[in-house]
Amino acid sequence: MELLRAIEDWTRHLSDVRRLSPATVRAYRADLMDLSAAVGGETDLGRVDLEELREWLWAATNRGDSRATLARRTAAARGFFGWAREAGHVETDPSLRLVAPKRGRTLPAVATAPALAEVLASLADDAADGDPVALRDHAVLELLYGAALRVSELCSVRIGDIDRDRLTVRVTGKGDKDRVVPFGVPAVRAVDAYLVRARPALAGRSAGPVDALFLGVRGGALGPRSVYDLVTRTVGPALGSGAVGPHTLRHSAATHLLDGGADLRAVQEFLGHASLGTTQIYTHVSGERLVSTYRLAHPRA
Repeated sequence: MELLRAIEDWTRHLSDVRRLSPATVRAYRADLMDLSAAVGGETDLGRVDLEELREWLWAATNRGDSRATLARRTAAARGFFGWAREAGHVETDPSLRLVAPKRGRTLPAVATAPALAEVLASLADDAADGDPVALRDHAVLELLYGAALRVSELCSVRIGDIDRDRLTVRVTGKGDKDRVVPFGVPAVRAVDAYLVRARPALAGRSAGPVDALFLGVRGGALGPRSVYDLVTRTVGPALGSGAVGPHTLRHSAATHLLDGGADLRAVQEFLGHASLGTTQIYTHVSGERLVSTYRLAHPRA
């Protein structure tokens, strides 16, 4: 089997059988298309050996690819050739001895609770005049932070997913797993104001009905890129950096929960993490803040 054909078959397997997220499938496909360009797409799959895989990773290293990217490419190659071996497309798996570089742990960017409160208060002031986009932006950030949502989860929320009485929202996370997430009174107030005073105006700009909760300026479903731009514009200055995105609010919410005494298992459920180890990184963020406070305040520090 030709390498290019095998890559397409595997990416369909990831999407249709393993049901990985579209973003993950695109990333793995891009990695393997880069491998294809390095060894030749018309090359027979069985002719790709360990040495070629190592040279491919070495070329990426020389390009300056990050350790996280190299680790993902290693995972893509292992997953691909492991599948090919099980499917009978190759006799041996050349990726078994392919070593991924160790990933350096980077702690997520976190905004302080007072800084976020100031940002949200400013957005509420902007929304007071009744501008539909300002009302939407305020509701987006309140829900994004209040429920610690991923940007993909936020953009896929429908009107019927909001339960105003219970203050919960139903979202679809990674692996198409549904979960019900609580949020606070400020978020429901912002969403209510948006639904009554803004969404009808935005929906009127669409050619047809749209079920998404949050709408763009043309009446279609709000996209992740617009949410990224909103967070960068509003939260970025509060952190003194433009390199922030929607995940910053998710990181911040998790850290603030732990700082407030929330149980780690409860935060895991809240975030929708499959592994507790993924959630534990936030304990390091909180721990660093504790050490910083100690050094500033303790007379014997």
